Amino acid sequence: MGEVSDKTHYVVQVGSKGRVVLPAEVREALGLREGDRLLLRWREEGTLELVSFREVAHRARGLLKGLAPGVNLVDELIRDRREEARKEDLE
Repeated sequence: MGEVSDKTHYVVQVGSKGRVVLPAEVREALGLREGDRLLLRWREEGTLELVSFREVAHRARGLLKGLAPGVNLVDELIRDRREEARKEDLE
């Protein structure tokens, strides 16, 4: 596998069963171990993004960070749906 000099780009090869081996340096930097799961997202411009589940969880926590403590999203959704149904019944 060829490594590009800036160490942010790597050339990898797709094997006969569709497997791609991540360079050891990348696995070590991301703290990946055998069996870890990754999210592979295809982007419309023809690129792929490979994200560790650890990073996905980190991003999700960041999105939820702005919620007030004790806020239950399920309860909020149920309350909203009931309010919408009530308004429809009044029409």
